[in-house]
Amino acid sequence: MDTLNDVLKALAADIDEVESLVRDLDEADWRKPTPAPGWSITDQVAHLTFIFRLAKTAAADPDTFRGIAAGAAQNFDGAVNAALQQFNGFPPRELLARFRSEGDASVEALAAVPENTVVPWLVNPLPPAVLASAGIMELFGHGQDIADALGVRREPTDRLRHLAGFAVLTRDFGYLSRGLTPPAEPFRFELTGPSGEVLVFGPEDAAQRITGPLHDFCLLVTRRRHRDDLSLTAVGDEADRWLDIAQAYRGPAGEGRSPGQFAGHRHD
Repeated sequence: MDTLNDVLKALAADIDEVESLVRDLDEADWRKPTPAPGWSITDQVAHLTFIFRLAKTAAADPDTFRGIAAGAAQNFDGAVNAALQQFNGFPPRELLARFRSEGDASVEALAAVPENTVVPWLVNPLPPAVLASAGIMELFGHGQDIADALGVRREPTDRLRHLAGFAVLTRDFGYLSRGLTPPAEPFRFELTGPSGEVLVFGPEDAAQRITGPLHDFCLLVTRRRHRDDLSLTAVGDEADRWLDIAQAYRGPAGEGRSPGQFAGHRHD
């Protein structure tokens, strides 16, 4: 069982990794479009900076956070767009400094949350380890968009287990975003990490099963690759349907990615 400290170490390492992707870019590269329609590399980093400011505020100043969340609840897309405008006007060096500062501050604030307490979040309060895992999910997804825009390959690590655990917790988000009723029956997930370690979630005798590489699973649940381009196997009709709609974030699913879109730089 991973501790909060384990998850925060992984979160800090992932912040380092995303910073390393953009640290040496020139201004033209920061304006490059990413596979997310309408989002440049600057927009991706601005979004992550906003997410970390939210997480820092939720952990360190819950009352202020509740006021922010109440406004965002009225118009989620508007809040996201406003956040982009808040940060993406900064010159690249300053934006990167703010990304780093807010990221580090969120790690420190989550580490200071008293044991066995929860942190307010956009829908329900979350244990700090779960909120940190959500941060890992954000860094992975948006970091993948940046890597794809630059044509570089990131080396997957077993830190992805935290994202996988979060995706299992949020299995139903893909159903809910489409107005579908989630199935009551549990799923079994068997995922092989880069080191060869096999992660398992769910009952061993579940009829609905997903198996395959951990990295592929994370690309699927962040909707950064189409299922046709991943080595994931489903057993059971419901598990097969889930591979079409899986997402580890709330709100609209977005366009996702097309089959073969990244054939020129396979992840494996």
